[in-house]
Amino acid sequence: MKKILSIVIVLALTAFASLAVVTNASAEEFKMTGTISKIELAADGKAATVVLKDTKSEASVTVIVSDELTLDKFKDKRIVEGDEIRTKYDSEGGKNTSKMFKKTAGC
Repeated sequence: MKKILSIVIVLALTAFASLAVVTNASAEEFKMTGTISKIELAADGKAATVVLKDTKSEASVTVIVSDELTLDKFKDKRIVEGDEIRTKYDSEGGKNTSKMFKKTAGC
């Protein structure tokens, strides 16, 4: 009986240790400062696709913005093409989804 109990405990500890080692497959987070090249609002107004030109590498990056505050700023023209912004976004499955999207000069 003690031998069976010992085996069960060892197996449980082994299973727990292997689960603790497995890392979470999450999206990669990026930070960037760039100039807005293009803003396309979705027809339903619940998302926008923004093309940014990175100030450091001059590369174009497309980011999907879905938070209401930023979408309202697009609609009210408080954020327009040519503005310099600071953003954090997740890159997962070939899509860059915005987590933070702000003008560098305030607002």
